[in-house]
Formats: sequence, structure tokens, C-alpha cells
Amino acid sequence: MVNTYEITNMIIDDDFDSEEYVTAEFTCDFKDYSITFKKADLEIINSWVFEEETSLPANLSDTLIESIREDVKKRI
Repeated sequence: MVNTYEITNMIIDDDFDSEEYVTAEFTCDFKDYSITFKKADLEIINSWVFEEETSLPANLSDTLIESIREDVKKRI
């Protein structure tokens, strides 16, 4: 079963000369996260969890990442 999440914001950064990126900010299990993909193939670049005024690398399940990737693909 996939954890329920809600994408709260999406940023498509196309100002780079070589690559474009898509960052999705989302909440899951009462925590805020950010995940960045390459826009061309939606390969994951990084993911962060925001806790108590700091950000840490997020350990997200493959299932959750794939679900978010599909959601992002539909929105761009």
C-alpha cells in the first residue's frame, strides 16, 4: 500500500542551459518533503525531508517515488 501524499507545489526550472528540472513539494505522514527530477526522463536527482528548521536526505520507498513520478508526469 502506498502512503498517501499530497503535492503542495511544483516548480519547473527551465533556466539551465543543459538540463531542466522539476521539483515537487509534498506532504506525507504529516511531514514536508521535496523531490527533484530531471524533466527529460524524470530520473530522480535528490529528495529531502524538512524537520525542525533543517533539511535531511529523505529515505523514500521506490513505490512512493514511482507514484509521485507518475503524478508529476501528468502535471507537466
